Amino acid sequence: MNHDQNRDLYEILEISPNASQETIERVFRYLAQRYHPDREGTGDADRFDQIVKAYGTLKEPEKRAAYDSRHKTNSDYRWSLVEEAGDNDNFDKDRMLQERVLSVLYTKRKREALEPGCGPIELERLTGCPHEMLDFHLWYLKEKGWIMRMETGLVAITADGVDQALQVRQRGRTQKLIAEE
Repeated sequence: MNHDQNRDLYEILEISPNASQETIERVFRYLAQRYHPDREGTGDADRFDQIVKAYGTLKEPEKRAAYDSRHKTNSDYRWSLVEEAGDNDNFDKDRMLQERVLSVLYTKRKREALEPGCGPIELERLTGCPHEMLDFHLWYLKEKGWIMRMETGLVAITADGVDQALQVRQRGRTQKLIAEE
């Protein structure tokens, strides 16, 4: 999908998605006149082309209905991102899952130093997390240098990952002791 397809046609025409056909027509005429390339001072060929394309879609009821369906889906997705970003519980759950992955890989390496890796299905089962969610966390842990992908394709903890897992455990013990006082 190119950049033009991602643009919100209502934003381009500076109108509400609830705008009437008359409003769309009126605003289009105003903006087209203002940004026409031949207009001195305010002329803008790129902006003019965007306005004409947006109007071309929104003026036709069938095209507008199809666009509105996609627009609503995109809008719902954006709002779900905002809601998820504002939910502190999600960040806590993510941190706990990353700690769980490190703990599982730490224990696996400790028990089987010569074969320390886990495959994605085994990690899903051991962490209780579906691969759709696990992929993000594996990417993050790999970028931090705490895990690595072995030649066999399995994932294993690194020495830095061991240090991180131990630090997390130590922090947990310290917090528990403080809470008990």
